[in-house]
Amino acid sequence: MVREWRRRGAASPHAWTAVAGLLALAAVAESAMHARGMPVDGAAAERPARLLALVLLGLAATLPLALLPAQPAVAAVVVSATLVLSFAAFHTLTAAGACAQLIAGFRLGRTGPRLPALLASAPFPLLAILAVGPFSPLAEAGGENLVTPVSGGFPPPEAAVPYGDPRPVVLLLACLAPAAALAGIAWRARGDARASDAARAAAAGALLEHTARGERARIARELHDVVAHHISLVAVQAETARLATPGMPEAGAERLSAIGDTARAALTEMRRLLGVLRDDADAGAADLRPQPGLRPADLDALVDEARQASGTAVRLVLRGTPVELDPGVELAAYRIAQEALTNARRHAPGAAVDVELRYTGTELLLRVRDNGPGPSPAGPGAAGPDAAAPGAGTGTAGAGGHGLTGMRERAAAAGGELRTGPAPGGGFLVEARLPGEGSPGAIRPQAEAGGGRR
Repeated sequence: MVREWRRRGAASPHAWTAVAGLLALAAVAESAMHARGMPVDGAAAERPARLLALVLLGLAATLPLALLPAQPAVAAVVVSATLVLSFAAFHTLTAAGACAQLIAGFRLGRTGPRLPALLASAPFPLLAILAVGPFSPLAEAGGENLVTPVSGGFPPPEAAVPYGDPRPVVLLLACLAPAAALAGIAWRARGDARASDAARAAAAGALLEHTARGERARIARELHDVVAHHISLVAVQAETARLATPGMPEAGAERLSAIGDTARAALTEMRRLLGVLRDDADAGAADLRPQPGLRPADLDALVDEARQASGTAVRLVLRGTPVELDPGVELAAYRIAQEALTNARRHAPGAAVDVELRYTGTELLLRVRDNGPGPSPAGPGAAGPDAAAPGAGTGTAGAGGHGLTGMRERAAAAGGELRTGPAPGGGFLVEARLPGEGSPGAIRPQAEAGGGRR
């Protein structure tokens, strides 16, 4: 409830004006009663002037509270100086002015500089010493009326009012004014400590999240480097055993084919899991996108990217009726084409490249050919599954590269094969033959290409 009141008060631009107005009314009433209880030396006409002075001092001690939101230091200094002047000139202090001093000191300590908040409350302990000390102008014998008489005599009893003695107010201000300023400073220090704790907690949370993401990325790399490799070997060995074992019973061939299909499906599912594990700050949204394939949008984006990167002509040639293949086959074809385009850009800069996809119904033929210088003379020159990596043509530079090996492994994992070598008439050729039959009911005609080019 207190927090709600503070929030509404801070949000209202007239809250401090209303507080200052109420205290000003109280100060005016107290000033009138003080003026009534004070003796007057000389003509009675001086009483209105003294009343006016006390009223003005009361207003000056309370109305500056309206400046607290914008100028807390100015408001606190004006209130403190007015109270000191009122005590020094007329030996009077109003309770409304004392409340204004406490409010201004607390507000200045909470929102303004600390030193001015303490200095604004420093005069009141000195005033208390002067008010109760042996040299106090208020110390009179008997102590029945503690208002300093101007003429040396005391006013009649009926003129004395309970508001005449300022010493209780001075003593209260001497104790409470520094306490209010220190309370405001402590309140601000508490808020700063809370903000610092919140910042540290946020930093610790961010560090923990960063550590967790790093650990997820490490797990993803381990799965990719170890598990994916072994699953790929299972698929390759199953297909090799099915194709290379003569006289294998049909049931055994079906089981080996099922093993290869299961391994490839496991690879696809694991890739999706790796995409979730690698959901970090750098590639969070990208990892959750669908895997690329042979969809027209994916192929167009791949070709456009190659054109922009190399600045040369890159053509996409589609032959046959495009059909939707197994996701693993489409992903393997996409990655092979992507790697071949990258190698052509790296080892045959400026060469034109043709990317050809031929759908025959039983298989998918992917050919990526450039018109560059072709393989280095040190290479064997013959195309085949075991062709060496070229030096100047498309492929990885040197024997230590893994571009051609990676493409060959992708083709084998998808149940196909890959051949690389010099192209007829010059250049370098990457040719992959992949299975054209997807899962049952998954092959659906997409468009009639009929040898169209892009």
